[in-house]
Amino acid sequence: MVSRERFGQGMTVPQYLDQMTMGKGRFVQVLEGLPPADGVRAGRVRNVLVITEDWCGTALASFPALVRLVEGQPDLQVRVFLRDENPDLMDQFLQDGKYRSIPVIVFFDASMNEVGRFTERAPAGTDVVAHLKGLLEA
Repeated sequence: MVSRERFGQGMTVPQYLDQMTMGKGRFVQVLEGLPPADGVRAGRVRNVLVITEDWCGTALASFPALVRLVEGQPDLQVRVFLRDENPDLMDQFLQDGKYRSIPVIVFFDASMNEVGRFTERAPAGTDVVAHLKGLLEA
């Protein structure tokens, strides 16, 4: 279980971008290429935990879509954790119970109950945005 205190120790998206060394250019390029997500409502989701590393190509393809979807939603907090520096978190979200696959995107309600989860590879193309939007609006 992820406590509110542990969640609060994560980086904000701007802090994550500031510390990136490998994939920042690609992350920003993908983000800038996405249209605004007008009309998306967070539903029950209030907190989103992301576990990633800036060298992960799969994360660079999907994480910017999440960032675009949550923009302008003041009631929704996103916190980012680096996989290799946070094994206690990563080990709670292992793929198939054994793989430290990233990205991991976990959606929580206001009481930090898990609402949904996205791990590693998403469906191709616009299906990524639709999948994330579906989790947010659940």
